[in-house]
Amino acid sequence: MSEVIHFLDVLKKRLAQRGSEPTWIAARRQAGAARFEAMGFPTRRDEAWKYTNVRQIAQGHFELAEDADYSSAKAAALTLPIDAYRLTFVDGVFSARLSDVEGLPESVQVMPLSQALAQNHEAVGGPLGRLTGVEFSPFSALNTAFMEEGAVIRLAPGTVVDKPIILQFVSRAGEQPVMSHPRVLIEAAGRSQATVIEHHMGDSDAANFTNLVAEIMLDRGAILTHYKLQEAPLADLHIASIHVEQRRDSRYTSYNLNLGGGLVRNDLVTDLNGQGAEANFYGLFYGQGRQHVDNHTLANHNAPRTFSNENYKGILDDRAHGVFNGKVVVKRDSQKIEGFQSNANLLLSDRAEIDTKPELEIYADDVKCSHGSTTGQLDKEAIYALRTRGIDEQTARGLLTLAFAGEVMEQVDIDAITERVELAVAGKLPERFNLAGLVEIAAAFNEA
Repeated sequence: MSEVIHFLDVLKKRLAQRGSEPTWIAARRQAGAARFEAMGFPTRRDEAWKYTNVRQIAQGHFELAEDADYSSAKAAALTLPIDAYRLTFVDGVFSARLSDVEGLPESVQVMPLSQALAQNHEAVGGPLGRLTGVEFSPFSALNTAFMEEGAVIRLAPGTVVDKPIILQFVSRAGEQPVMSHPRVLIEAAGRSQATVIEHHMGDSDAANFTNLVAEIMLDRGAILTHYKLQEAPLADLHIASIHVEQRRDSRYTSYNLNLGGGLVRNDLVTDLNGQGAEANFYGLFYGQGRQHVDNHTLANHNAPRTFSNENYKGILDDRAHGVFNGKVVVKRDSQKIEGFQSNANLLLSDRAEIDTKPELEIYADDVKCSHGSTTGQLDKEAIYALRTRGIDEQTARGLLTLAFAGEVMEQVDIDAITERVELAVAGKLPERFNLAGLVEIAAAFNEA
């Protein structure tokens, strides 16, 4: 209980600094704090957290950042080198200096949550918290209690955004570890289309705690491609809850790419509420050292003729620990749906560990569903075959690992993101080799 008290004490200090706020915000904040106090931090006795110990978070003495001061040169070195609209947050604090939304069409709104609340808090208050309430988890309750900053993205009907929208979250190194609780709200009106990149990165020696909640609402025919590139420092603690609501003929595609963070938990939920709605989940998690990466996904087929496809791959080295729990639920009368799920894992070390649990829960009879999970190691014959082509063992292992990730990464159409993942997974590969051809050879061995 003392662990909970510390977080509530930090909240009290923050509220004393902020002064008065709209009644509805105060009420939700109070509800979040009360629910968090009642639930406490999850333990391994909780089924959803049986493989993930959050003691590091519960016992951490995190404060809140007061400013967004960060070197422009350091930020540029971390930033994805692509032409995009950007909002940047440093330890959860918005940085106007490191952001750029110039040239946005009038039919698109991209702004920090604090600005949206200041301009029209009632318009934001309606959708905020509708999908991910305080009951979802102790961390969503904690996020609601501390909710003050984040991003709001709104697309008018028929809008097609001409370039990606990047939400950058920077973690700074400092004497005092800090926590941030970003809230992201995305509303895509009918037939609108956009690509949103959520990018987490920071100083290599930072050791902070991020607790993000994102709510995404897609109206009829809306299309959203959502990249999450998680390159947080290896001592950072990262919790994220993403909840998507899909109406008729909407399409949501998630690329969940986890490379960093010491302790990582992602909850991704989509509600397919209208006929023709489609969800695609592509995931890759790479762990080394003692990293712990936990991915929980859920596709709720709440309407007939809906489609979900999921392909998650895990690569674990050293003493890293991965968790995958993917669930597809087909509600009663949700006939003629298709739900496919696959999880494959590659262990690069005898001490690496994976716990995987794909699930199907079906209450309709006219459906096409499948799920499966595999775990293996690198093929020694494949390593030998590559070495006979003049490739050293380390490079051969990197190529085979890259080939394993290829089924997910070939879906990614942003080169800057692909390059970050390839560098993390396979290292700097020699340019003298025909990389594409060698990866193809390695992939053939993986399929054999």
